[in-house]
Amino acid sequence: MYCLLLKTQLKPGCLDAFMAAMGVNAAASVREEPGCLVFDVLRDRGDPDRVWLYEVYRDEAAFEAHLQAPHFIASRPLVDPLVLSQEAIEADSLALNPRR
Repeated sequence: MYCLLLKTQLKPGCLDAFMAAMGVNAAASVREEPGCLVFDVLRDRGDPDRVWLYEVYRDEAAFEAHLQAPHFIASRPLVDPLVLSQEAIEADSLALNPRR
């Protein structure tokens, strides 16, 4: 499986606006994309303006499909102005242990 961990630094005070857009994108990703297995949005306890996105896809093709999904494309103009920086870690899943 193809995994992404995105460290996202938001502009100060933008969390609510970010979550309004990202919450829709994350929920639609797991609901509408068969290849998206996990899309979690986490708030950093050490920095209230830092969020982490944890995404798991069946493979890289599923991630590429995610980038073309209407909900992803619609979220970009809403999310991008709120982000100061973003770092991505790409990984392959060795043990995925969902219990939801």
